[in-house]
Amino acid sequence: MNAVQDPYAATPAVLPDGQTVLSVRHWDDRLFSFRVTRPQSFRFRSGEFVMIGLPGEGGKPVLRAYSIASPFWDEELEFYSIKVPDGPLTSRLQKIRPGDQVIVRTKATGTLVLDALLPGRTLWMISTGTGVAPFASLMREPETYEKFQTVILTQTCRNVSELAYGADLHRRLLEDPLVGEEAAAKFRRYATTTREPSERMGRITDLIESGKLFEDLGLPPLDPGQDRVMICGSMGLNLDMKRLLEARGFTEGANSRPGEYVVERAFVD
Repeated sequence: MNAVQDPYAATPAVLPDGQTVLSVRHWDDRLFSFRVTRPQSFRFRSGEFVMIGLPGEGGKPVLRAYSIASPFWDEELEFYSIKVPDGPLTSRLQKIRPGDQVIVRTKATGTLVLDALLPGRTLWMISTGTGVAPFASLMREPETYEKFQTVILTQTCRNVSELAYGADLHRRLLEDPLVGEEAAAKFRRYATTTREPSERMGRITDLIESGKLFEDLGLPPLDPGQDRVMICGSMGLNLDMKRLLEARGFTEGANSRPGEYVVERAFVD
């Protein structure tokens, strides 16, 4: 009599659409990143997302949308994830190890792409939590620095430890042989916390409204004539930023109709 296989006990050695986990890094008790092999014929634009997952009960995969944190030219795929104890996917995904398999569907899509923005002077990438992932890709995209004179990443998290991934991205960016020199001249990172005391505190929307963000960076307030904005974070941040920007005359862009700002709506668990 054959034993009944527990679909949650382990990841099978080979999965349909499976890619091999190459490395895993746990940043704190809530966040981790991992790199997997890249499908041979897979093409995507920096800033897009794909569906990734693991097998579920009855062999049906549990899939969620994840932004690709590596740029289009990288030979590997990187992802950044929150750990949800009872999440259908992340409760298991957080336990992966090098050599395991993760399902990666090869249809990439999303609105956080440079093609969806009109030409401008300054690019603002506004993120909370794991919303920094698509910007991890765009930070290392040569076209980003060809199109914009100044590139600013803001990341807001509750605690200091949750900013570690973004800080590491910044360090690696400046060492990048492809874009490091231009990034050193054009890229700036602005990190804040909302709960644990840190060098800078506050919700990014409040810092925009009060003008403190621009005072800290020595830049003028948001102007739809020159600034372009990308937003990726919680639903609350996305909605608040949409209201804030549209009150200032910004229009939302899309792949078919570029505008002054774009927002991502893909979420995990």
